[in-house]
Amino acid sequence: MAAPSKTPAGTKTRTTADAAAHNATRLAQALREGAPARVTPLDLYQLARRDWLAGERIDVGALAARLNIGRATAFRWVGSRDLLLGEILWSLCDELMQDTAARQRGRGAQRVAAICESAIRALVAFEPLRRFVRSDPEYAVRLLTSKLGPVQARAIERVRDLLQFETDRGALSPPLAVDTLAYLIVRLCESFIYAEATSDQQVDVADAGLAIELLLSGKVMPRRAPGMKNAGKTTPGTAAKPKTTARTSSPATPRTSRSQR
Repeated sequence: MAAPSKTPAGTKTRTTADAAAHNATRLAQALREGAPARVTPLDLYQLARRDWLAGERIDVGALAARLNIGRATAFRWVGSRDLLLGEILWSLCDELMQDTAARQRGRGAQRVAAICESAIRALVAFEPLRRFVRSDPEYAVRLLTSKLGPVQARAIERVRDLLQFETDRGALSPPLAVDTLAYLIVRLCESFIYAEATSDQQVDVADAGLAIELLLSGKVMPRRAPGMKNAGKTTPGTAAKPKTTARTSSPATPRTSRSQR
């Protein structure tokens, strides 16, 4: 009868350890190994955002060098310097818009106007944005108000959602299509936020809220029907001619002479 084979000392211990390692979750492995040192696009974005708030000029190549990644990798992540700046600017604008929306308790047109007016005041007073616009007004306004960056399109979408919410709960009857109103409101807000940079105008932000409320009220004079532009109008200095009715004469009755009577 063959004698049973002997297991080398320590073999059972190693097998148990191997099985435990094999069955460990990814979380357990991560906790054991520590956080990876890999840099992500969010790391680049957060670094750029901190620099911009501190008044530093954004340079994608310099950011890549500080993160020890290739310049090509950095541009592949962000697309371009304009798009990176657009993401930073939108994140700040979005935070202000959501904060003002959460603090307003009204309904309908008044609530929409109050939210927009408060957001305009906050953006006008936001020093990093003021500094950015002052440094290069033409570039800043182009980035903030055109398809060059994501700010305008996303702001229109936010205002559209706000208008739709008020409409759905019966607090607003939009006088125009919601998409059209959202675009008009954002363009109106932009004209107040960047009035000084674009036209050197001093404006009262309170007028922005009033203008938005008037826009949403839908109170306009009724328009004339097509083809009736000159109906009821007279040339200056001349009186309208009175209407005349044509008279119809009856057939003449032949007279009878006295001799025929």
